[in-house]
Amino acid sequence: MNASTRNLLVELFVEELPPKVLKKLGEAFAVNLAASLKAQGLAPHDAVVTPFASPRRLAAFVTGVAAQATDRSLQQKLMPVAVALDAAGQATPALLKKLAALGAGPEVVPQLKRAQDGKAESLFLDSLVAGATLAEGLQKALAETLAKLPIPKVMSYQLEAGAAGATGAAGATGEVRPGWTTVHFVRPAHGLVALHGSDVVPVSVLGLKAGRSTQGHRFEAALNPVVLTDADQYAAQLAEQGAVIASFAERRAEIARQLNAVAARADTAGAGLRPIDDDALLDEVTALVERPNVLLCQFEPAFLAVPPECLILTMKANQKYFPLLSAAGQLTHQFLVVSNISPVDASAVVGGNERVVRPRLADAKFFFDQDRKKRLVDRVAGLSKVVYHNKLGSQGERMQRVRKIAHAIGQQLGGQTGGPALAAQADIAAMLAKADLLTDMVGEFPELQGTMGGYYARHDGEPEAIALAIEDHYKPRFAGDALPRNTVGLVVALADKLETLAGLFGIGAVPTGDKDPFALRRHALGVVRMLVEGALPLAVHRLVGDAFAAFPEGHGQAQAEVGYFLRERLSGWLREQGYSAQEVDAVVECHPEHWAEIPKRLAAVRAFAALPEAASLAAANKRVGNILKKSEGAGGGRVNTALLVEPAELGLHAALAQIAPRADAAFATGDYTASLQLLAGLKAPVDAFFDGVMVNADDAALRANRLALLGTLQASMNRVADLARLAG
Repeated sequence: MNASTRNLLVELFVEELPPKVLKKLGEAFAVNLAASLKAQGLAPHDAVVTPFASPRRLAAFVTGVAAQATDRSLQQKLMPVAVALDAAGQATPALLKKLAALGAGPEVVPQLKRAQDGKAESLFLDSLVAGATLAEGLQKALAETLAKLPIPKVMSYQLEAGAAGATGAAGATGEVRPGWTTVHFVRPAHGLVALHGSDVVPVSVLGLKAGRSTQGHRFEAALNPVVLTDADQYAAQLAEQGAVIASFAERRAEIARQLNAVAARADTAGAGLRPIDDDALLDEVTALVERPNVLLCQFEPAFLAVPPECLILTMKANQKYFPLLSAAGQLTHQFLVVSNISPVDASAVVGGNERVVRPRLADAKFFFDQDRKKRLVDRVAGLSKVVYHNKLGSQGERMQRVRKIAHAIGQQLGGQTGGPALAAQADIAAMLAKADLLTDMVGEFPELQGTMGGYYARHDGEPEAIALAIEDHYKPRFAGDALPRNTVGLVVALADKLETLAGLFGIGAVPTGDKDPFALRRHALGVVRMLVEGALPLAVHRLVGDAFAAFPEGHGQAQAEVGYFLRERLSGWLREQGYSAQEVDAVVECHPEHWAEIPKRLAAVRAFAALPEAASLAAANKRVGNILKKSEGAGGGRVNTALLVEPAELGLHAALAQIAPRADAAFATGDYTASLQLLAGLKAPVDAFFDGVMVNADDAALRANRLALLGTLQASMNRVADLARLAG
């Protein structure tokens, strides 16, 4: 590193930042600041960028930053020669005016370069642009960085008149009034540090001038303010003098370490205690403390009679606590608190947190006890008073539609023997599935809908299959979520999602671009996963038809749109599973009736594509498709063997007669790999046919017969997948 190249530290000290976005803000601040410096030639492209983010600061550390960027040559196009020079070769007023605007005079005219620019010849000015100083470049970088920060909601606050303002978009000096200046930023800013090595860089932003002082921990800093000696010492000085772990990643790792350590110390009975695994909660808590101190707390074991989901949710969502679970995943009466202070005697902190959580748990117990005094079935009538959608009626009307769809799916899935029983169970589960929306517990914690319905159904004496179906009917809620655990749950979950799709598509409330307010893509993906991963032998077109049939007459009919929407989600999901676009298109565009077969078909296509004959047969299949498409419907008739006159067409017909029945038999048994691989035997006769036979013969009868032969070939080749999609 040369003398003028040193490491740079920039810190913006602010009031408490929104915890749920702190990690993103810190990363964006560092990445965008470094990107601007690199673009200006002040930082090398391989500079190491380290983000820092704590509840009250955003900072970036960039290695190898120059005091001034190197000069660079610049070639600027001026204008066509015909406009720039007169007949005598002298500069025109237009050229002189252009040069003056660029800060150059007539003396540079002889130095201008001529070059062909399209059809005309133009003049170009070569100049040397002085590299930006760090002060200039950092000022620009700060303005650009603050403008790009992903701020969820901007605050407005005032600075005293005369404060050093700065320019920039989000975070710029705004409206000026007598005596006050309005500033817009995520939180009020109180300090700015900019150190190039040990030197302060003279920049300003948000009404703040850069210095070398920052603030440490509110209560535990050994020194306040912390006067930074050098950019390299930033993290160490804050930790030693300011009692702050500035790095978000280091603070997060320290919290995780302490959580596991305290859990291990608390595990005196050998229950395998561990803190609940929740990355989002860990990120949020990391954004709330500057120097973490994990403490062990507990509540009365009597509260464990309440469903653990209720207790865990209230501890996590309201208090940011980490419940302790046993090795078997059972909730215990102990929990962990991440404190921002480390007193010698932590009993007051522990006692305070235990007192705070007790009323929360008591509320949960009260809701649970009160809810169980009224059966779910007795709440169903109340759903008619809950609005679902102003164009789709109440939750009661929606429940009746879901019941109809679930009954139809149950009949299909159960078949002649088990259909009536499955349909009856699905009907009861669908009737009760939304009743917990009227309970106090779900009113307080909407995230528990479905879950509480399962508990209350068991309390009411409903069969376990129905209780599980009620609990699971929202699944899968998100990508990677588990599917419903039993068949009744799969039926009701399918019915619920299909009703949503049919209802909203029917009134035109469809996703557009990245806007999907009703999460219809998620609902469609849930249908896809249940059909494929659940291996359900259900025809998609019939499911969609049953869904629309549940709506009253006059509801918009959008079966084709919903079918296409589901296929789009299917194709996208399959590509995410690692299949190529060609493989997916080959299978999906073949429109298999049962999507449960698709994984086997994809495996067969992949195995077929590895055969040496695959490329030739795929190309031939594509050619056949094009020929038949141009023939406008011909090719669907039977082959008349008496009209097969060419040796090549006789050979293809014979090969088809031998191979097609065997391929069809393998297809019928579900052995799609064998079915496709048998088709490899058609390569030679297909190649010979296209080499030696004129399909579009002058004789109409011959032409029709050859098209029929190609139609038979295409039908045989495309039962598993549309092999033409594999052609390059």
